Amino acid sequence: MDTAYPREDPRAPTPRTAHGAAPAVLPLGAPRTPPRDHLLWSVFSTLYLNLCCLGFLALAYSVKARDQKVAGDLEAARRLGSKAKCVNILAAMWTLVPPLLLLALVVTGALHLSRLAKDSAAFFTPRFDDTDYD
Repeated sequence: MDTAYPREDPRAPTPRTAHGAAPAVLPLGAPRTPPRDHLLWSVFSTLYLNLCCLGFLALAYSVKARDQKVAGDLEAARRLGSKAKCVNILAAMWTLVPPLLLLALVVTGALHLSRLAKDSAAFFTPRFDDTDYD
């Protein structure tokens, strides 16, 4: 027993428009989101994270991705936007990780030096025994 709703008769005539032509049927798939160009992130990388001109390179890819999106070539826009994202990540990591590593080295070095200073101070303090006063 077929309980599908709505029931359609395959023998029914196709509906016609006012002009007598059959309506155009567009295949519907999952709606695709427009490609991202990461332009704002690239401007930020250009202004603040521009080590070895990686921020400028990301900005160039972002502008190209936006141009391709406006032109209608969504696949090229997706590819260029992905490149802009990768270059932005690389610019951020290359700019932020070395100072953080340097800070970690300075902190561990200061801790090590403070421990050495404490140990050497204990070495140079005078200790008197009872035999010293005989």
